[in-house]
Amino acid sequence: MPLSMCWHYEIIPDSSARTRVSITTNTLGTCVRRYDEPVEPNFSLYFYFLDTHFMNKNASQWLLGFLLVAFPLATLVLVLALATIPAQQLFIDRDVDQDELTSNTLLPDFGAIDQTPERKAQFLDMLRPLIAEKNAKLLKSRERLVKIKAEWDASQTISGVNKRNLAKLREKFHVTYETYPDDSKAVEILLLRVDAIPPAMVMAQAAIESGWGTSRFAEEAHNLFGHWCYKEGCGIVPSKRPTGAKHEVKKFNNVEESITAYFNNINTHNAYRPWRQLRAQLRDTPQQFTGSAMVAELGKYSARGSAYIHELRTVIRGNNLE
Repeated sequence: MPLSMCWHYEIIPDSSARTRVSITTNTLGTCVRRYDEPVEPNFSLYFYFLDTHFMNKNASQWLLGFLLVAFPLATLVLVLALATIPAQQLFIDRDVDQDELTSNTLLPDFGAIDQTPERKAQFLDMLRPLIAEKNAKLLKSRERLVKIKAEWDASQTISGVNKRNLAKLREKFHVTYETYPDDSKAVEILLLRVDAIPPAMVMAQAAIESGWGTSRFAEEAHNLFGHWCYKEGCGIVPSKRPTGAKHEVKKFNNVEESITAYFNNINTHNAYRPWRQLRAQLRDTPQQFTGSAMVAELGKYSARGSAYIHELRTVIRGNNLE
């Protein structure tokens, strides 16, 4: 026989004028007291539940009904709350941090390809989509920067989402508060830095600096652009490094890291400020904003100076890069 419960609340007068509660269990119809406990209220209640199975069933049904009502109401409240938040605020941090390439391309063995045209074609095929992706991400960041500038022009302030985006862009493109404490000046500098680079120029430099992907530094370090570093152990020591020199050829984990470092170098290093100013002049005229035109300000990229610029243009033209 299932266990039944007798819940019996009654007043039991005593010298302290307090009440007592008798809680008993009923087995085979007989209630047996389990414990007496003093309580404060001066009233009597009597609850009798015929069967605990009946009680549990009712409780489960009540809970299910409550959930069926509460869940859609909670969902409606959440939807209404989210509707009051601008979409750009919901995705602000994720979007700003998506400028980096996230794939992982390991350099193929281009040296094993005997035919020069085939080797060059495969090298360029590897680079094209990665360069296009990196430029697309930069242009998205530039769109956010243009919105920041629009707010400043309209109100002379930068707030909320735009202010957070500006702080992130400052950090990513090395526009420090120490050097550019005024936000309006920082935006002006960032507009020169946050922008695309002509793919033909990128591919031509990668081809020359890495020997079309066959140089020692390309094969051992994924370094396609001759990128240097100055911390001991950061890369590979060149065999012909002059005595007393500290530089190494930086080592990367994949092609994407090498491309990212190259873009950061061109877009932020002081040596390429004239290059960025030329880009600002030509960027809105596609016929003029070409790799052949933009290499004019890369004389400082190589000790060869103007001869290097001439070679870049020859590679662009000879391989139909644009």
